[in-house]
Amino acid sequence: MTAVRQGPAARTPPGPPRSQAVRQLVIMTRDRLGMLGGAVARYGDAVRVPAGHKQLYIFNHPDHAKHVLADNAVNYRKGIGLVHAKRALGDGLLTSEGELWRKQRKVIQPAFQSRRIAAQAGVVAREAAALVERLRGYGGSQLDVTTELTRLTLGVLGRSLLDADLSGFDSIGHSFEAVQDQAMFELETLGGVPSWIPLRRQLRFRRARRDLQHIVDTLVADRRSVPGESDDVLYRLIQSTDAESDPRVGRQRLRDEMVTLLLAGHETTASTLGWTLHLLHLHPEVRDRVRDEARRVLGDRLPEYGDLHGLGYTTMVVQEVMRLYPPVWLLPRQAYAADEVGGYTVPAGADVLISPYLMHRHPRYWTDPDRFDPDRFDPAVTVDRPRYAYIPFGAGPRFCVGNSLGMLEAVFVVALLCRELVLTEVPGARVRPQPMLSLRLHGGLPMTVRPAD
Repeated sequence: MTAVRQGPAARTPPGPPRSQAVRQLVIMTRDRLGMLGGAVARYGDAVRVPAGHKQLYIFNHPDHAKHVLADNAVNYRKGIGLVHAKRALGDGLLTSEGELWRKQRKVIQPAFQSRRIAAQAGVVAREAAALVERLRGYGGSQLDVTTELTRLTLGVLGRSLLDADLSGFDSIGHSFEAVQDQAMFELETLGGVPSWIPLRRQLRFRRARRDLQHIVDTLVADRRSVPGESDDVLYRLIQSTDAESDPRVGRQRLRDEMVTLLLAGHETTASTLGWTLHLLHLHPEVRDRVRDEARRVLGDRLPEYGDLHGLGYTTMVVQEVMRLYPPVWLLPRQAYAADEVGGYTVPAGADVLISPYLMHRHPRYWTDPDRFDPDRFDPAVTVDRPRYAYIPFGAGPRFCVGNSLGMLEAVFVVALLCRELVLTEVPGARVRPQPMLSLRLHGGLPMTVRPAD
């Protein structure tokens, strides 16, 4: 990798002194969003933060994101957190690099082509309708709606991408909680705690890995028992990994890729839907507009792919939810060679952080940035906004491959829920973000359900 020549005005970003390295690490462990937001608020769009033995370079300008994620993406590999998460997730599409990542992307990409996503719209609509009926069955009693949202997104993932029924794997949600917990533990400790130490969370993680391996093995065995070709992701992954010269390598690669797909394929959309229901509870006037649009566009029928254009306001609602609570809240990178970002020096090996959560609340690009306002995504308003001021699916070569399916799923679910039901948070519920691999709702979302007017 060739180093980038530093311009004459290149300088080191401002930030806390090295003497605060331990303090900053403690703050990051306790409040990841607060640490990042506080640093940017105090020092500006480019900050260098000492954390333990590392120096974190936080960049919070659309031009910075464009440079790191797209224009000079070849100089940046996956960074802090995701590197350490490999111990939890293995070498799947989320954490892999270089030729392996390109090979994985080539295998999976065709399953997300527009033609195939359009053909899966009926699957998404039926799963959304089943969710509505399950929620209707609670009849005013309290439930943690995130459990049902996870069941929904796993159902969509299984039927649309894997041609499989995941409903029988009751442990899958708990297993992924353990995986995420371990991945963030790896981040907070910078990978410094050996995996053999029998901490409770590490023992829980080992059980989760075994459970997930069993799930993958079962899905693969079921698929192998059915003759014939298919265009779904599971078939393509089996074909690809069977081509490995070493069967053990192929089995491990298949496990890693399937675990990553199962996690990323359901967790991000479930988080987005949870935050959507929270914000619609706080803004009933927005919920009513979504309801009226759904009844006008859909009547009493299920949505079809062609309805996406007509559900324009619902789409704007989902976009605004992902602005305030982007499912992928942090995009960590590490520089191969020295670089210059926005006039600031980035040394070789530096850990660089781009946070959609911070970028989406930048007051220069978002008026009253903490306010929930779906109308800010009216096409007439967004025309002058910098492209990289809004990056809920990442950007550049590693742009989320499942973005179209995720949007289709979220819009259909929100439209049907608002058309049929009113979900209200339980009084006294404390809703706050939990920044794991995705931006989850800490402790779930307790709600009650009643029919819509």
